[in-house]
Amino acid sequence: MKTILILSNHHLYTYNLRREVIQSLIELGHRIIITLPYGEKVELLKDMGCEFIDVPLKRRGTNPITDSRLFLAYRRIIRNLNPDIVLTYTLKPNLYGGLACRINNVKVLHTVTGLGTVFIRNVWYKKIIVFLNRIAFKNSHMVAFMNKDNEKLYKELGIIYPSQKTMIVAGSGVNLNRFNFQDYPIRENVKFTFIARVLKDKGIDEFLLAAKKVKKQFHETEFEVVGFVDEEKYKKLLDEFQNKGIINYLGKRDDMPKVMADSSCIVLPSYGEGRGTVLQEGAAVGRPLITCDIYGCRDNVDEGENGFLCKVADSDSLAEAMIRFIGLPIDKKRLMGKKSRIKAEKEFDRNIVVKNYIDVIKVI
Repeated sequence: MKTILILSNHHLYTYNLRREVIQSLIELGHRIIITLPYGEKVELLKDMGCEFIDVPLKRRGTNPITDSRLFLAYRRIIRNLNPDIVLTYTLKPNLYGGLACRINNVKVLHTVTGLGTVFIRNVWYKKIIVFLNRIAFKNSHMVAFMNKDNEKLYKELGIIYPSQKTMIVAGSGVNLNRFNFQDYPIRENVKFTFIARVLKDKGIDEFLLAAKKVKKQFHETEFEVVGFVDEEKYKKLLDEFQNKGIINYLGKRDDMPKVMADSSCIVLPSYGEGRGTVLQEGAAVGRPLITCDIYGCRDNVDEGENGFLCKVADSDSLAEAMIRFIGLPIDKKRLMGKKSRIKAEKEFDRNIVVKNYIDVIKVI
């Protein structure tokens, strides 16, 4: 039996996206300890058989004091537990957990779930973060990437070396039973659904502007926004667009398969993803996709087959893709949805992702 420590940044994502990996490790007899900020899904993780350690962590922002406290907390936990292996997910656990593992000489498997704002935007502290990541990742046993573009960038930045072991996984994968195929909806008007945390990097500005443009030409087209607001400035903007009848904001929803099944097309005009879980889930339900031609997004779309690609940060390009979709006959839209499901079964099945991790952990 191995003691496996998992460092993550959010209870919801850990439970929804990692629970099959965690469950498989528990069934193999391993001791699993989860370290993240407390939230309601922690109780479900504990019910599965996980131990839990509460560690405050702010996902966004780079306050040196709070980040230093996070690093010291990780260092103390790892020193006390002396785990056989540490699994880290997302930027801060990768960085500060990686540093703590290196100091304590503990094996670590990092998962790069996406680049995050620090790599997407040209922020002043980018060079510092890159330098620290080089130290954190240097002795990692394995680094899992969700797309080849992110792997290439980490190598170009010198965060990982050519000799280090890496693997590409299809994101977190999709539970194909929960997100089961559902027949294409019979409706008079097309409904485009944006599903993501509401923040700039997810392309919410482009979605709203594109919706406004398309509405002028196709008045009956519907536009939905689903997800919690992660940047406060968008609360007012969403209210404004809803009051004008351009969008319908549904907020955070827990019945995502139902929301997707009622949609004509899932839209994520993101500036870049690890692998775009929402797109994979939409594909599994059997819905066409529209997303940007960029890392982690384009991997989910075969252009013209199960969806369309648009330019990044370009509302005109997004609007053109939407209008192109509206113009398709219903049989073509339905066929696109079926091809999405086929792609999901072949490439996005979470069981494939789980096997990738189990195979690596078995030989450590």
